[in-house]
Formats: sequence, C-alpha cells, structure tokens
Amino acid sequence: MTVEQLARLDGRGAVVDPATYARLFAAVTAWVEGPGEAWSERIEATGTVPAELRAELKERGFLGLAAPRELGGGGLGFTQWMGLMEVFSRSHASIRMIVHVVNGTWRSMNPHATPEQRAKYIVPSVAGDITVAFTLTEPGNGSGADISTTVRRDGDTYYLNGTKHLITFGVNCDYWLLFARLEGSHGKDGTVGLLVARDSPGVTVEDTSNTMGVRGTDHARLTFTDTPVPVDQRLGAEGDGLKIALGGFLTPSRISVAMSCVGLAERAQQLAIGYARQRVTFGKPIAARQAIAFMLAENAADIEAARALVMHAAAEWEAGADRAPALSSMAKLTAVDMLTRVTDKALQVHGGLGYWKSEAIERVYRDARAQRFEEGTNEIQKTVIAKDIFARAAATERETH
Repeated sequence: MTVEQLARLDGRGAVVDPATYARLFAAVTAWVEGPGEAWSERIEATGTVPAELRAELKERGFLGLAAPRELGGGGLGFTQWMGLMEVFSRSHASIRMIVHVVNGTWRSMNPHATPEQRAKYIVPSVAGDITVAFTLTEPGNGSGADISTTVRRDGDTYYLNGTKHLITFGVNCDYWLLFARLEGSHGKDGTVGLLVARDSPGVTVEDTSNTMGVRGTDHARLTFTDTPVPVDQRLGAEGDGLKIALGGFLTPSRISVAMSCVGLAERAQQLAIGYARQRVTFGKPIAARQAIAFMLAENAADIEAARALVMHAAAEWEAGADRAPALSSMAKLTAVDMLTRVTDKALQVHGGLGYWKSEAIERVYRDARAQRFEEGTNEIQKTVIAKDIFARAAATERETH
C-alpha cells in the first residue's frame, strides 16, 4: 500500500493551512488554560468526568481533530495534531485521555472497515456521538498474539468467551473494539477484531476506576460468557485481529503518548518555575538559589530533547518511513524517562508543600506515573528498539557481502 493510500485511510498525509492551524492552536491553548483548568479542578474534586465535559469537547470539535475530513474530522496532519496533543496534555490527565483515545481509535478501525461499518461506527466516533473502547489487554497474558479470549462461529454469529482488564472507557462506552481468537487457533493467524455492543448479553462489567492518578477516567474488567456478536460486526477478515490492533494504530498512538509526556512535563516545569519565583527564603526567592535554578535548567533541556525526538518520530510516521515503529518506541521510552525526572524535580522544588493535594504539582506527579505503562512499558519499548537495530545490522551486513 502506498503512502498516499495510507493517508486516505489513517489521515497521516492530511494538513490544514498555517493560518487556520494557528487559530486552532490558540483556541485550544486558551481552552486548556481557562475552562480546561476549571474542569480539572472539578474532576479531582468528584473523581468523575462529567458528561457535560464530553459534550463541551464534542461541541468544540476537539474529538475529531486528527481524523480526515472524509470522516467528519478536522483534517490535521499528524505532526500538527502532535502540536495540539502537547497542549491538551498540560491539562488534567483525563481530559488528555479523552482527546487522545477518541482522536486515535478510528485509525485502528478505518483501514479495515466496510462502508457500512464506517458509517455506523467510525463517523459517529469521530463526531463524539459514540465512544469505542479499545479492548485488547487480558489479566493472564501480554498484549499481543498470546491473547486467550476466544470466539466460536455458529452461522452468522460469534460466541465470545474470556476476560479483559485495564480497559479504558470500558464501563461507559457504546462499543468495545475487542480482539479475540478463533477457538483452537494459535498465533496471530486466528485473531479477529470485533465491535461488541456495550449492552450485549453475557457480559459482566466490573468498574475498576479507583486509580492512583488519571482520576475520573473509567476503567473496566470485562468477562464474556457466550456473548453473541454478529459476524457483520467483525472488522476485516478472520486472522486480521492483531493487524487491526497493532498495525496502523500502535505506532502513532505511542508517539501521541510520548507527546503527552512532553506536555505534562511542561506543566510540571511551569508550576515549579512559578513556585520558585514566589517562594522566599532568607530574603530572596528560591529561584535565586543555584541548586533550584540548576534543577529547572536540567528540566528545560530534558523537555526540549524529548520533544525533538517525538516530533522526529511523528514526521517519519507521517512520511511513511519504515523506521517509524522503532522511532515511536524510542520516543516513548525517552519521553517517559524524561517525565519521571522532570516531575520529581518539580515536586522537589515545591518542598514539603508539593506533597499536599492543595498543590497542582501533586496531581501532575501522580498522573505522570501512568505514562510508564500506557502503550507498553519501557521494557517493551526496548525490545522493539533492539529488534530494529539488530535487523538493520543484519541487513547492512548482507548488503556489504
């Protein structure tokens, strides 16, 4: 498939003109710093994401910015979308999670959807009319070919059995975009991608939303017992499950998560700088203390370096480069480690006060920890990177002999 064909399916080649983008960037920034901050305080106080917030995000068009105009989206290029993802990530983690997931799930579905499925599931998802929860992870397995949730086919119906957990938006969604395997199959060849209605019979939904950070985002543990799923709710063909789950979705999603680390680190740095300038000890602000100034200088360099790598990975994916998957893992690994260092120093700048929930840095510090496992742990990223470097070394050796 050519880059041009991919662009029509996943929007990587779309772009809006600079003037329009500048206006959109300014609007998103103003919302994050104004209404978004008020919503953040409300989410932390209640532990839930109000329905009115989702309605506001939909009304402002923030849920479809990254999708192509053919799907009703904003038509942003991927690097443009990363610029906005950076801004959204300075807000509450649950706000970032909503715009990240909704602006990305369509990428997994669209290349494999029929025109009817596109109209029924993808266009409404991009519009914010329905929520589709990505449903891959299982309690006893990794997140790849070893999935054990199964389906058996009887005529025009699959019957689904198994358990999924850590499913973001799994409680309050409209559909689960779920990955399973045909009974008796092994490896990737037997996997399928299904759109399972939230109200399907034979499903037990356990709300597991009581998390350390990212408060307000719902998470679920799902148990399926002979749950019927019409065959026409399968995306692609039998055997395409992992391709749908990982193929055109995982690389841009990892880059997006890496950029969310950059945005959250910028917020932590902003809070630390503000506190350092106003906190006075022995007659002068602590910003004048070299120990504090050096921590903030290290943070600034750390953030800039990570951002540059993330944008490089984004540009390479946008261009269809074959090294984009490895670069996405490098970006995620680097940005996550950067975020850990930056938030730790930012909290330290606040001294003991930073440990109190009255301070915004306390929430940022908790939210940052979630990024270490979203879209794969650091150990997974290192595995992907190592595989790439050894494959390239072998290819180079073959070319020189």
